[in-house]
Amino acid sequence: MRPTMKAQHGNGRGSRSPFLTSYALTLAFITFVSVLYFKDFSSTLHRPFLNRPPPHPHRRPLRPRHHASDSDVASQARRRAAVEQLPFAVGAAPAGCDVGQGEWVYDEAARPWYQEEECPYIQPQLTCQAHGRPDRAYQHWRWQPRGCSLPSFNATLMLEMLRGKRMLFVGDSLNRGQYVSLVCLLHRSIPESSKSMETFDSLTVFKAKDYNATIEFYWAPFLAESNSDDAVVHRVADRIVRGTSIEKHAKFWKGADILVFNTYLWWMTGQKMKILQNSFEDKNKDIIEMETEDAYGMVLNAVLKWVESNMNPKTSRVFFVTMSPTHTRSKDWGDDTDGNCYNQTTPIKALSYWGPGTSKGLMRVIGEVFGASKIPVGVVNITQLSEYRKDAHTQIYKKQWNPLTPEQIANPKSYADCTHWCLPGLQDTWNELLYSKLFFP
Repeated sequence: MRPTMKAQHGNGRGSRSPFLTSYALTLAFITFVSVLYFKDFSSTLHRPFLNRPPPHPHRRPLRPRHHASDSDVASQARRRAAVEQLPFAVGAAPAGCDVGQGEWVYDEAARPWYQEEECPYIQPQLTCQAHGRPDRAYQHWRWQPRGCSLPSFNATLMLEMLRGKRMLFVGDSLNRGQYVSLVCLLHRSIPESSKSMETFDSLTVFKAKDYNATIEFYWAPFLAESNSDDAVVHRVADRIVRGTSIEKHAKFWKGADILVFNTYLWWMTGQKMKILQNSFEDKNKDIIEMETEDAYGMVLNAVLKWVESNMNPKTSRVFFVTMSPTHTRSKDWGDDTDGNCYNQTTPIKALSYWGPGTSKGLMRVIGEVFGASKIPVGVVNITQLSEYRKDAHTQIYKKQWNPLTPEQIANPKSYADCTHWCLPGLQDTWNELLYSKLFFP
């Protein structure tokens, strides 16, 4: 006869089976270990993170994962919508990517984009190899932003996007250098019979005939009317700007689909700016003096007002290129010799370097003026990355407009140009940044 369940367990108060005893011991052990682990984990959570190793210098620290708030999602949606609405945009830059912060990487495989002798549009003031520069290292540096990369320059894409369009650079000789750089970056993708370049006084026009597109440069070093407006004879010591009068120049800007402005070098007189209240034709000129920052902001605001009244943000884009630095005193970057950019062959390595010739006050004005714009104005910040490039100037390797004196020949640094840049070179990177802002904002 099979025993009943009650007889097997002895009314529940007798000895337990070996299986149940082993199970109870195992459960108790797991509970004990869990309590100890929880205490250790809890103390770790409350311990200050003073001993955490620093992040890798070339890697952005990881942000803690969290669920996006409604405001985050809405902000991202607004940004995507704004990018999609910008004319010429084909994609978006990675979130949080600041292309102005990074370092120069020597790259013989990928730079330069073109050879000096292959581009017939470079002015003799910028053809350094043709004028005897012995080194080529300045052509091989590539800008590498921290934490992201610039989109690769695609000449065919840009020409297709410019089909039937007019792109216009407006400013001084540094803006003209950037303009010529862009023409050099594009012209090899255009058949010889389908391109041309002509100059009409202050206006230079490059035509890509198969694309019905023009890329142009207009000389206006102050953007406003001035006594330096002659495209050839403009080297005047006593510079005068006619207030906020820009119509003389702005009539040439109308109809442009893409405008790229710059103005800086001509403002750096070291003195107050002379502002003409009436006309240059008046015999009795009414001239007042203004602080440079005030006069600079006044003219930029006049340009912005014109842009807001004349440019359609649904079909056109506007950009402003920041200051181009100079390298006139080698002691500024820690060189004990009494030199300048002459014979410099490598970039400055100190990432915090900011030369005394670059005005942070005018940089602040740029941010204030265009930050308040009613329509998008893309600020192309070339200043910090150009500060490092003491090696990239034309130095003495350019066409000299006047015969050199025996004293100059004996002391080459005395006539070195530490303002303008060799092509190919640094200004090709400026156009990489412009390309990124235009197509991948």
